Amino acid sequence: MAQNDTLIKGWQPVIGLEVHVQLMTNTKLFSPAKNKFGEDANTLVDLIDMGLPGVLPVLNEGAMRQGIKFGLATSAKIAKTMIFDRKNYFYPDLPKGYQITQLHFPIVKDGVVDVNGKEVRIHQAHLEEDAGKSMHDKYDDRSVIDLNRSGVPLLEIVSEPDLRSASEAVDYLKKIHQIITYLDISDGNMSQGSMRCDANISIMRPDADEFGTRAEIKNINSFKFVEKAINFEIKRQIKILENGNKVEQETRLYDAVKDETRSMRTKEFANDYRYFPCPDLVPTNISDELIEDVRKNMDELPEEKESRFRSQYNLDEYEAKVLCAEKITAKFYEEVCEVTDPILSAKWIIGEINALLNKHDVSLAESKINSKNFAGLIMKIKDGTISGKIAKEVLEEMWQTGSDSQEIIKSKGLEQISDESELESIAQSILDNNPSQVEAFKSGKDKLFGFFVGQVMKETQGKANPGAVNAILKRLLSN
Repeated sequence: MAQNDTLIKGWQPVIGLEVHVQLMTNTKLFSPAKNKFGEDANTLVDLIDMGLPGVLPVLNEGAMRQGIKFGLATSAKIAKTMIFDRKNYFYPDLPKGYQITQLHFPIVKDGVVDVNGKEVRIHQAHLEEDAGKSMHDKYDDRSVIDLNRSGVPLLEIVSEPDLRSASEAVDYLKKIHQIITYLDISDGNMSQGSMRCDANISIMRPDADEFGTRAEIKNINSFKFVEKAINFEIKRQIKILENGNKVEQETRLYDAVKDETRSMRTKEFANDYRYFPCPDLVPTNISDELIEDVRKNMDELPEEKESRFRSQYNLDEYEAKVLCAEKITAKFYEEVCEVTDPILSAKWIIGEINALLNKHDVSLAESKINSKNFAGLIMKIKDGTISGKIAKEVLEEMWQTGSDSQEIIKSKGLEQISDESELESIAQSILDNNPSQVEAFKSGKDKLFGFFVGQVMKETQGKANPGAVNAILKRLLSN
């Protein structure tokens, strides 16, 4: 029975995701060809990838170790013996006419991940080889095949149907992305196909005992499109059922331009693929010693890092979660903390840095901000060289040029004015030129204090030390 936690017009969505993750190995899953993105078409292809008769696959141990890593990170059962199967189907980009995958004996089973306090079960994660890539828009009169991707190792992560809304599905997908990037088993780049998602969606009445008929949406390649595709499909199925018709079990594609799903083919069943054990690969045993070796060499997981950040850097739960959301941000923060204030650094990363990343829609790795020049900026704020307002101006320049904060401050003459005699002279001049406001302040209109501070900051183009300005004005106005 479905959990009654997200109802749409009296219907309960039921969602499961199949996430395909390209593993970061040096070579492909069963051949010695390089595993690399972005090379010229058909330049990274071995005889095994081409499916030539007589060639024999050899399992890449690195891919197996990465599968074990994921199993350990999700508290899953690691197989003692895994067996590879042949999944038979005929596409132009599948030279052998079958895909080597795992059906009955996957490397990982029965895992779980925490998604905002809710446990989402992982049915299994299995190793398989990727297919090649068919391209239909490169030429006007023909389609072409690039086999560089053929044989690239994939870890397919299959959830149980525990998700109940499009937003919950996206949160789960982001959690999987976080885990695989923390483990360094994949870069998770959805735009390049390193992480792809199939969504299985059905709807049911909340008091029903069985799930509805599901449709599968194939190869969705962004978090935004996952949410849009699922929401469209939920509405489509509700409309069908409320019109007295039946939902067909089928495979569909999401059209991002039209924001709709459309039928691709009738959904196949397992027996349509004629699975049988791959005769070219013997069963592979996974020893306890291998599992322990993988475990002891694993990096810190997100939850562990969050806990350490709270205790080591005195951060609150929200700050630690934001800073640890992506491994690259957590690494950046720790490098900054090696040389300057952790609390101030956290505030600026969560606020100003994230605002710039969102504004320009880029990742931290793609920006010109690095831990060295950012740490220099934080130190200039900390020692009073520049004010917070000026620091934002410096950060904008760093974003554009990647220059060192000291160079920017010096070239633009942005050093903070902290000389008390200079500030007192400016403040006294402001008071002398605004006698009526001074009289009103002394008569009890305390809010005018902000006016005087603002006038000093305006006169100094924001360079005056705010603390010193406040102290000087209080003294002068008390006379």
